[in-house]
Order: sequence, then structure tokens, then C-alpha cells
Amino acid sequence: MSAGAGEVEQHSTAVTVIGPETGVRLPDLAEIWAYRDLLYYLVRRDFLVRYKQSLVGLLWAVLQPIGFTVVFSVFLGALANVPSQHGIPYPLFALAGLAMWLFFSKALQSGAESTVNSADLLSKIYFPRVLIPLSALLAATVDFLVALVVVVVALFVYGRPPGPEILALPAVIVLAMLVAFGGALWFSALFVRYRDIRHLLAFVLLAGMFVTPIVYPFELVPHGLQPLYALNPLVGVLELYRWALFGTLSASVTVLLIPFAVGIVTVVTGALYFRASEGTFADVI
Repeated sequence: MSAGAGEVEQHSTAVTVIGPETGVRLPDLAEIWAYRDLLYYLVRRDFLVRYKQSLVGLLWAVLQPIGFTVVFSVFLGALANVPSQHGIPYPLFALAGLAMWLFFSKALQSGAESTVNSADLLSKIYFPRVLIPLSALLAATVDFLVALVVVVVALFVYGRPPGPEILALPAVIVLAMLVAFGGALWFSALFVRYRDIRHLLAFVLLAGMFVTPIVYPFELVPHGLQPLYALNPLVGVLELYRWALFGTLSASVTVLLIPFAVGIVTVVTGALYFRASEGTFADVI
């Protein structure tokens, strides 16, 4: 209806006021879902930037685990006679473990650096900040799924086709993502304020490659040290992962439950700390 003489036409406009939060809160899942389109573009950005101007692009997701498998198969499998698990051919055993480790290390490292690398975006627009480390995790997951295809093909090449346990593989992947995301939340928030966190993370990843049964079986660890060793959540993740692929299992139920507990605790506490710190990201970065 047109406004008559002397009348003022009024329009109602929805206004959203963004103010400081009080108390300790977890990220708003409904808000994250509302920004799912932005999450898609952040994942796409992370994925494209990683392989921009690269020689072989996505093939690096295949070449990396294969290249490491060749190296470890020669030096550990052939020269040092490191055994595999339950008669699994050593190259196949190592390839599977390396694919999972490369996913975890890439997700943790890219997630830790994601907030600092997105400084321009953080200082210009509002969106749930947790989308940034989450997008880094999902981009690393795409690489892992490509490498996983190579692992499954290798299973058939070596005459060990997967059994019905393979149906549990998606749940194991989600568990690995949970553990990686918990660490990424902590490191990404800490990295904004303390830039030497990168040195700590580099040490953690380097040490983790030796104290995780990636290229050797868990049963090779002395029995007395296994309870302490199993506190590393990736031990349980890898045991479940190899069970899904090969149908073999060496660890106890307690070892298998540790990554569930660690993953939940680190994600919840990491999300709380990330949410409490995100208000200062734009100022500190």
C-alpha cells in the first residue's frame, strides 16, 4: 500500500547484533550448520591451495604413502627384518599404517596453522571460527580417502581381500577424525598467541611416528610397556583400522577404548578453549 500525504512509510528490518559472550560455551552446532556453505568453500579453498601450481596435484595423496612404503619396506622389512602382523605382507602392512599416519599428521598440522593462515578472513567478517580448523580436517580427509583407495586395491593385489569387518571402516575413520580434530582445536587456538607452538607440534609429530605402531605391530612392544604405550590414542585407532582392513586384532578392549575417551575429552575441552579464545583472534593475529 502506498503511503498517503503526511504519512511515513515504515519498513521492518531484522537486525542482528553481535556482542561479546560471557561464560564458557561450546560452539553452536545450529550456527555451524547454518554456515555449511561457507564450510564447503573453506574446504575447497584449503584443498585447492594445497595443490596449486604442483606438478602432479592430487596424485601426491597417492605417491606419498607409496614412497614411504618403499623406503620402510627396504630398510625395516628387508634389512632389519621387522615383522608384520599375523602374516600380513610387510609392504601392505606398512602402506595401510602410513596412509592413516599421513592423514593424522596432515590434519593436525594444517589444523594448527589454519587460524593464523586465515588472518585476513578472521579480521573482516563474522562466521563461526571453528569452521577454520574443521575445514582443514575435512580437506585432509579427502586426501586420506584417495590414499585409502590405493590401500584397498593393494589388498586385492596381495590376495587379501577385505572381509565383513570392512563395514566398520567408516566408523574407524570418524574416530580418527575425532582424535585429530581435538588436537587441531587446541593447537590452532594456542598457535594464535604462541607462535613457537609450531616447534612443539613438529616434535610431537616426529616423536609420534616412532611411538605409534605405524610400520611395526603393536605386539612387538614389550608386554610390560604396552599399557603405557597404549595411552597414545593412535594405537587404538590403528588397531581398529587394521582390524577393519585385515580382520586381525592384537590389542585388548581397554586399548581400543582409549581413543574414544581421548577423542571426546580433547574435542570438548579443545572446543571450550577455542571458543573462549576466538574473541581475541583478530586482535592478536
